[in-house]
Amino acid sequence: MTSAAPSSTPRPLYLRIADNVTQQVSSGALRAGDRVPSLRQLGRQMRVSMTTALQAYLWLESRGYLESRPRSGFYVRTPFAKLIPEPQFRPRKTRPTEIDTDAVLSDIIEEASDPANIPFGLGSASPELFPSRKLNLILRRIVREHPDHSARYDFGSESLRRQIARRSLATGRALSPRDVTITSGALEAINLTLRAVASPGDVIAVESPTFFGILGTAASLKMKVIEIPTHPQEGMDLNALEEAIRRHRVKACIAMANCHNPLGYVLPDRAKKALVELGARYEVIIIEDDVYGDLDFSGSRPRTLKSFDRTESVILCSSFSKTLSPGYRVGWVAAGRFRDAVARLKFLTTVATPSLSQLVVAEFLESGGYDRHLKRLQLMFAQQAELVRKAIANHFPEGTRISRPAGGHLLWVELPARVNALKLYRAALDKHISILPGMLFSATGRFEHHIRINCGANFSPAHERALSTLGRLCERST
Repeated sequence: MTSAAPSSTPRPLYLRIADNVTQQVSSGALRAGDRVPSLRQLGRQMRVSMTTALQAYLWLESRGYLESRPRSGFYVRTPFAKLIPEPQFRPRKTRPTEIDTDAVLSDIIEEASDPANIPFGLGSASPELFPSRKLNLILRRIVREHPDHSARYDFGSESLRRQIARRSLATGRALSPRDVTITSGALEAINLTLRAVASPGDVIAVESPTFFGILGTAASLKMKVIEIPTHPQEGMDLNALEEAIRRHRVKACIAMANCHNPLGYVLPDRAKKALVELGARYEVIIIEDDVYGDLDFSGSRPRTLKSFDRTESVILCSSFSKTLSPGYRVGWVAAGRFRDAVARLKFLTTVATPSLSQLVVAEFLESGGYDRHLKRLQLMFAQQAELVRKAIANHFPEGTRISRPAGGHLLWVELPARVNALKLYRAALDKHISILPGMLFSATGRFEHHIRINCGANFSPAHERALSTLGRLCERST
């Protein structure tokens, strides 16, 4: 099958005009309180009808960029996203911790998957947002035309590895198919990588907060974790990381630079470069979790940490679980000089990866359907994140702080100090609402006043009511 070019449908004219205005706001040419050109002036400047000009301004108003004032016109307003304070960054010294996997985690995962609950606790998008119909059509054709598709061990589909290598160009670091090892999801990739680069008892640096699956993986391998305070926009405190490396002989560092779980940030390139250089200077392997990297709201693929790697000290892990199908369990790792070690551990652990899901994903990527699908997801998640943020701001008590994600579909919410997140989780379950308490995202049980909220479902009146209920439960907390 020949590769189809990504969709090149031009953006509607009113959106291109709106983009012009948002760029002026971003650059500082237009500031909060400035009056923008009248509809008549804009129509003349852009050579469009007043109807098109009005459509652009109404779109900007609905997203919080402009406000209309009767008999005066449209004015730039402070974007809603910036009106809500972010969770606070608290630098603190930490020490290596032997993780005691919390017994409550299994209960939380079970309840988060209960279809009777409003699923704010899940880390996945709603099933209806995935291209299941198209994937099923590909699957049926493969089964019909290649009935022996799974009659042998598959040590990594050549067609899938080739498609992953082709897509790597957009991340700033070209890979070859040989560089890629296929895994059962990104978490297996991280597990295999940790086993390849470290041993039981070694110290691993992680972001704080970080995805609880990383903490559980380190615990299962009997490794110690040291938490590095992490800023909601700038990422890990590199001074704290350097001190930890010097004092505790850190063996590896796990980082999520793009669309962080749970903070949502995309690290600036300068911060990515500084992190990679720090790792190289102290010969610390950086394991990059890029599972959400394709979901950047800007529409342009952000660079990976791997793209700044000059010493083969960054190992890149990713998957298609957050963008295509969680159940296919198709992940991958570019392990560089540890490739042979990772491949051997993969063989010793699960021998191979299921063939059928690899073939389906490879063909979908080759068809060009993935790029079109991503554009829809990025736009939808950006809109849903703002809707959920606004609802939280409206319904939760004063003092609540909410993250400002640059991608993905997760929000990190800091509650007032009187609200215990674990108690809130239990009270919410009684109302058939699932959330994740912040303690799961720390090896030391920090973030007891934080929760993670999933925005990966189409926002509905039921979601609005659920957030209103959560807000009332917070108000009753003492």
